Amino acid sequence: MMSQNILHKEGEVRIPSGCAISGIFSKSGKKVNGREIIKSIATMHDRSNGLGGGFAGYGIYPQYPDAYAFHVFYNDEDSKARCEKFLERHFDVINLSKIPTRKVAAITDEPLIWRYFVTPLHIKLMQSQLSEEEFTKRCVIHINTQLDGAYVFSSGKNMGVFKAVGFPEDVGEFYRLEEYDAYSWTAHGRYPTNTPGWWGGAHPFDLLGLSIVHNGEISSYDANRRYIEMFGYKCNLLTDTEVITYIIDYLANEKKLTMEEVASVIAAPFWSTIERMPQKQREQLTYLRNTFASLLITGPFSILVGFEGGMMALNDRLKLRSMVVGEKDDTDMVYIASEECAIRVIEPRVDRVWSPKGGEPVIVRLNPDAKV
Repeated sequence: MMSQNILHKEGEVRIPSGCAISGIFSKSGKKVNGREIIKSIATMHDRSNGLGGGFAGYGIYPQYPDAYAFHVFYNDEDSKARCEKFLERHFDVINLSKIPTRKVAAITDEPLIWRYFVTPLHIKLMQSQLSEEEFTKRCVIHINTQLDGAYVFSSGKNMGVFKAVGFPEDVGEFYRLEEYDAYSWTAHGRYPTNTPGWWGGAHPFDLLGLSIVHNGEISSYDANRRYIEMFGYKCNLLTDTEVITYIIDYLANEKKLTMEEVASVIAAPFWSTIERMPQKQREQLTYLRNTFASLLITGPFSILVGFEGGMMALNDRLKLRSMVVGEKDDTDMVYIASEECAIRVIEPRVDRVWSPKGGEPVIVRLNPDAKV
């Protein structure tokens, strides 16, 4: 007879591998409605606890393809006024409005949520002697660290992040995601273990269109944070996902590494594995490990990285978190999720489903002839 002390009702036990991630990517550029990603992440409802959910969609603003779409949380009207004054001094504001939402019983205490389509003012950009991307990035970091009560939680071109405190399916309904179509979607259901659930701390984390959803807990946080902050990044939220976002931005956008090389830094093979590789590959991986030693991420994680024109899925090198990939050949669709059920619920007839090895990146990009 089973002992009563090991019988638990649903919800009474902490799920050590909690958090759910899901992604949909169309290599042909075909747009997928937001209902599909909601359906996928909702299937893994029990992996989260209602303290955070969110989505990122790429290709959702074709009417403003060259403008940065700033999604901003405000505590109050005063913080909104201060932020808008800063934006007007540094950017040409093409359009601004509240982000459309609907009342959802499970979503409460929402901040003011506004959206701005902006381009850097030419004179300000020339005076800064920075690239457009670096200028915009520094402005986003300034708002998030210096303007109390304002937080830019999405800042890419032709993409947007939508997140809140709540289960992801409720967050999707709140933001009316059925009104958006994207060639790439990522989603997250949160089960926070070390930090409180609040709107800014929900996933995805974004910086200039690079977005991260993350299941796991990295033990190298302090070492990673101290190193990345030497390059102007500010880790104010004290979450491992924030530092992962900055690490990938630094490697991909500042150091111009490919996504394959980025994966070889943050989930680097063990030295014993590198030693057995062919010479050219061994030399390259040795260089990356030595040059970016402080950016090796240790601990259990699975992440989805969204970027313009592509998506990367990556596990830690020991594969301590689950992640599966599915492909449908005749539609050029790729599906990635913590559990296979989240793929099957939206595409029951996938051609292949597999589980990538630890440290083995799965990188998908738009076909050369794709139009988004």
